[in-house]
Amino acid sequence: MNLQENSDEVIRLELGEDYPEIRDAVRKICEQFPGTYWHKLDSESAYPTEFVKALTESGFLGMLIPEEYGGSGLPLRAATVLLEEIHASGCNAAACHAQMYIMGAWLRHGSAEQKQKYLPGIADGSLRLQAFGVTEPTTGSDTTQLKTRAIREGSHYIVSGQKIWTSRAEHSDLMLLLARTTPLDKVKKRTEGLSLFLVDMREARGNGLEIRKIDAMINHNTTEVFFDQLRVPAGNLIGQEGSGFRYILDGMNAERTMIAAECLGDARWFIKKAKNYSKERVIFGRPLGQNQAIQFPIARAHCEAEAADLMVRKAAALFDGGKDCGAEANMAKLLAADASWHAGEAAMQTFGGFAFAKEYEIERKWRETRLYQIAPISTNLILAYVGQHVLGMPRTY
Repeated sequence: MNLQENSDEVIRLELGEDYPEIRDAVRKICEQFPGTYWHKLDSESAYPTEFVKALTESGFLGMLIPEEYGGSGLPLRAATVLLEEIHASGCNAAACHAQMYIMGAWLRHGSAEQKQKYLPGIADGSLRLQAFGVTEPTTGSDTTQLKTRAIREGSHYIVSGQKIWTSRAEHSDLMLLLARTTPLDKVKKRTEGLSLFLVDMREARGNGLEIRKIDAMINHNTTEVFFDQLRVPAGNLIGQEGSGFRYILDGMNAERTMIAAECLGDARWFIKKAKNYSKERVIFGRPLGQNQAIQFPIARAHCEAEAADLMVRKAAALFDGGKDCGAEANMAKLLAADASWHAGEAAMQTFGGFAFAKEYEIERKWRETRLYQIAPISTNLILAYVGQHVLGMPRTY
């Protein structure tokens, strides 16, 4: 399928099961990690070390890293396929997806020295880049108002502040951190004066960085992170000082496209589970799925998932083509999150009381997919973005 993106350029959009080798390999890996594995982790709020190790050893977590640094140099679309299949297999990629979407900002704006120093270790698994420090407790999604400061002193920046909902910080060696280097009242635009840093957490912990775990409804190993006069080498600044907000947009577009792929995988998992159970379960002398109240929500969820799939592919194709994909990435995330949530609700209704039994796995996936109505950006903020930036309507906030 050819996507006309201007009068003089065409971007190709693959349909069907593209990257079949990746899909088959991921399914085989996921077979080694059944529901019992995830239930145990869930009950212990533990990190899926074995699962992440298997993905790392297979080379999948380094798939976006250029070959010259030990990765596979594959496009974003390949990463979305990987994440979709992980979730469609009943597993969860939240333990490792940050390593992939962070690349959207770093690969495009990091220095050659930074890449040479860190990317080979990330590619071979000896280093983990899993933490993305953006959200703060008092500013939430209003990123331009964040309070964490980074002040230049000689060859270092001194960082003070706090981040929240920084998942996997306890299990990461490196963090991509957004901080304000110029006070808000000293910039012309509120998006200016923000800078992006690569923080070596191995050196920082106990030397100005503290991590506290947050107990949450789902097992995302999420934390709050405190910075108290943390010294970050000036050489760890990504790109130019003050341009961090523009840089993270690349990372956020990649993130939203990848999260959308995970939601799509969840939707497919729910639909398959609900469809099969509705055909097998007999009540009042007929298959449960013969009842329209059961069949129609499953069918509608399938339609929504197929539509979301097309938008995920479009967003990834534009990103890989170096084109602006802000609208498509946001719409993909919204459509896929809605599809997965509606599919989850359909599965809950189909399984009835059994949906609450952990052995059926529905309740765990239902809790996990509910998150994406809120994170990494709420559906309401996406609608506000589309209303203002796509449709040209008055700004709502």
